[in-house]
Amino acid sequence: MVKKRNATESPRSETDSMGQVEIPAGALYGPTTARAVANFPISGWRMPREFVAALGMIKQAAAAVHAEAGRLDGKIAKAIIQAAQEVIDGDLDEQFPVDVFQTGSGTSSNMNANEVIANRAIQILGGAPGDKGLVHPNDHVNMAQSSNDVIPTALHISAAMAIHDRLVPALRRLHEALEAKVVEFDEVVKVGRTHLMDAVPIRLGQEFSGYAKQINNAQAGLLTAIAGLSAVTIGGTAVGTGLNTPEDFGEKVCALLKEKARVPISEVSNHFAAQGARDVAVYTSGVLRMVALAMGKIASDIRLMGSGPRCGFGELLLPAVQPGSSMMPGKVNPVICESVVQVASQVVGCDAAIAAGATGGVGGMLELNVAVSMISWNLLTAINLLAGVADVFREKCIAGLKPDKERCEELLEQSLATVTALAPRIGYDAAAGIAKEAYAAGKTIREICLERKIVPEKELSELLDPRRQTGPREQ
Repeated sequence: MVKKRNATESPRSETDSMGQVEIPAGALYGPTTARAVANFPISGWRMPREFVAALGMIKQAAAAVHAEAGRLDGKIAKAIIQAAQEVIDGDLDEQFPVDVFQTGSGTSSNMNANEVIANRAIQILGGAPGDKGLVHPNDHVNMAQSSNDVIPTALHISAAMAIHDRLVPALRRLHEALEAKVVEFDEVVKVGRTHLMDAVPIRLGQEFSGYAKQINNAQAGLLTAIAGLSAVTIGGTAVGTGLNTPEDFGEKVCALLKEKARVPISEVSNHFAAQGARDVAVYTSGVLRMVALAMGKIASDIRLMGSGPRCGFGELLLPAVQPGSSMMPGKVNPVICESVVQVASQVVGCDAAIAAGATGGVGGMLELNVAVSMISWNLLTAINLLAGVADVFREKCIAGLKPDKERCEELLEQSLATVTALAPRIGYDAAAGIAKEAYAAGKTIREICLERKIVPEKELSELLDPRRQTGPREQ
C-alpha cells in the first residue's frame, strides 16, 4: 500500500529538463505533472477514472514485455507492475490532478502516469520518491513508448471497456424491460398519432415494440464500436513509425492488454491513420449520439402519453417518484423522463465537442491529433451518462408503467381517424365526408354511420373494431 503522508513532511525539489520544480509534500507525481497542474488551472475536471486505469494497464503490460525480453531489470519491472496495478485499482487516483484541458496530445497525463508509477515503484524498492537512479519515469516506465501512442491507446481501451462493462449491460436490461411491456401492453388499443394528430389505432404493445427495437439497434451499434476501439496504437511511438520499439513490441503488449481488458485488443494495421486522426472516436461518439437520441425519443413519447392526469393524453400512468411542484399541491411530474432527455442533450453536446476536436485545423493536424484528452473526457462522460440514465429509466419509470385502458378506449372512440377502416368499403371521399360531419356535429364516426345507415350495424362493428385495425395478434 501507499505510504501515508507524514504531517511534518516537507515539499521536495526535483529537476527536469527545464529546471528545478517544487513538488508538494506526499505527492507521488513529479516535475512534469507539477508544471501541468500550474499551467492548466482551467476546469477542475480530471481525466476519468477509466482512462487512468487504462494508463496503468498500458504501463504494466509494457513493463512485463520488456522484462520477458531482458530489456528491463526484473526487480524494477516487478515494482513497476505492482505500482501500475495500484493505478488500475484506483488506489492512487488522488495522484492524478492534471486538468482535462491540458497539452492536447495528453503528454501531461502520460507523464503523470510515468511519474506516479516510477515513484511508487521506488517506494516498493525501499527508496524515496524522486530517486530516479532506482526507477526512471522515462527510461523505465515509458520505455519504447510515446504519449502519441499511449494516450490514444488509453482512449480506446477505456472507452471499449466502459461500453462493454457498463453501457451494453445497462441497455440490455432496458431492452428486456421494454420487451416485457410489449407483451404486457398487447391488449391495449389506443389512438395512433402522426404529426401529433389523431391517426389509425395502434396497440400500445406495438408502440413499445418499436422502442425495444430502437434499443436493440443501439446495442448492435455499440458492439461495432467496441470492435473499432479494440484496435490500438501502442507500438507506433511518436509519429507512427515505431522508432525505439523492439520487434513485435506492440503485438506483445496488445496480447497482455487483451487479457486484462476483456475486450479483443489488437495493434492497428496502420499507425499513421490511427495516430493522426481520431476517426474511431468520432464513429463511437456518433453511435452514442444515436443511443442518446433513441432513449430521448422514447422518454419524450412516454412523457407525452402520460401527460395529464385529466387534461392531457393520460394513456399511461407513470410511477410517481417525487412531488412535482413547490407551489401546486399534489402535482407530480415525469421527472425520470426529463432526466433522460437532459442526458440525451448532454451527449449530443459531447458529440459536438468530439467532432470539433477531430476536425482538421482544430485538433487533427498532420501526424497528431491535439485534442485527445478533451475527446477522451467527452467520450467517457457520454458513455457513463448513458449507462447511468438507462438503469434509472428502467428501474424508476419503465418497470412501473401502467396503461389507463379506459382512457385509451375513450379517446379511441372519439377519434375521427377510425373512419379510415371504412374507406375501402365506401370510398375515400365518402369517408372524408363522414369525418367532417362527425367533427362538426361533435359526434363519433360510429354515431354518424348508424344515423345514416352507411353499412349494416354488424358490418360496421367489424369495420370499426379497433383491435382488428391493428393487424394480426402475432405482429
